[in-house]
Amino acid sequence: MDKKKLMGLIKKGEGTKVDFKQKLELDTESGRKELAKDICAIGNSKGGRGYIIIGIEDKTKKILGIENDKYFEEQIQQIVSSRCEPPIPVCLEHLYYQNKQLIIINIYDGPQKPYQLRENGSFYIRRGSTTDTMRKEEIVSSLQESLSLNLELCPIINSSVECINMDIVNDYFNLKGLELNEENTVNFMENASIIHFDKESNKHAVTLGGLLVFSDINNIYIPHNMIKIINNINKNYDSSFIIQGNLLTMLDECEIILKKVLPKYYPIQPIYEGISNAILYRDYTLYYKEIEVVLGYNSILVISPGILVNSKEVNSEKYLKRNMWIYEKLITLDNRKRFSTSGRGFKRMRRYFKNTEDIKFINSIKEDSFKIIYPGVKYVKQLL
Repeated sequence: MDKKKLMGLIKKGEGTKVDFKQKLELDTESGRKELAKDICAIGNSKGGRGYIIIGIEDKTKKILGIENDKYFEEQIQQIVSSRCEPPIPVCLEHLYYQNKQLIIINIYDGPQKPYQLRENGSFYIRRGSTTDTMRKEEIVSSLQESLSLNLELCPIINSSVECINMDIVNDYFNLKGLELNEENTVNFMENASIIHFDKESNKHAVTLGGLLVFSDINNIYIPHNMIKIINNINKNYDSSFIIQGNLLTMLDECEIILKKVLPKYYPIQPIYEGISNAILYRDYTLYYKEIEVVLGYNSILVISPGILVNSKEVNSEKYLKRNMWIYEKLITLDNRKRFSTSGRGFKRMRRYFKNTEDIKFINSIKEDSFKIIYPGVKYVKQLL
């Protein structure tokens, strides 16, 4: 934001898309909750991009500034991602005005409205300069406008189209029977929600799904897209491996590492199946967690961020599918057809072991994770 734009916002005063704050109380639970509530309300209000400007007294519009730079974008992003559903695209700016430092939280006009607070399930909106709960008709109207609450379509702010691997994009459209050229590439990518055009900045941003599937360097923007393999069984290799990249490449690298580290007698396929499910169904809104694979003598674990939502069938192993946009892209691109039968993965995993009780599936609400616990290499060796 330039100073001319800032002067215009200050002169106009608080409204549905602008909020002034003298400071943020991020050290307290009530302060974090209040910030998430305000961001949610501005995000739900019509009118394009919104702003929370920190360092201005709200009633007098007096420029106070902030004494030190104690607000970090990562901290704000974590508050938004952990408290708002779906996460709202935001970014921070630092600007000096009248020799005083101000912090500006940009709240982008994303396509995933309406946003709600996870803690109480409430939807908020701005009425003038105040935050209020949305009425039923407002929620219905917002849902009708957005048509979809698809997290994968959320643009990742500051992402660059240059990070996309166009070879993967070409492969995807070719498999759909479409040929890209200089004239139609951008339109096809927009229509497929790989990229999103922001009218305010007049730039394209890559969506979360676009980065996960089509970018080899997506960890620059979404560092939590990571698989960490902890090796407690084979001293000939590193004790841990960090795997990043586009989702299919990550899966391929996992297979290579498992074949190297695990003993030849251990069935690799059920673990590989568990990692495939984790990639496909993990909750990508959890910015502070990665997929973990722990290889041990007594047990082997695959831990996926986010619980799986059970179907209506009692005691079934069927779960409602998350990340359907990603799922469609992966089943199209994967020539090994690893995801085409993903719905029956739990049953297939059990078949690799002597007793069905040897493998456990744990949906942990407390830890907000889904765990698959396999027999360890020691136990499997005893069965041979």
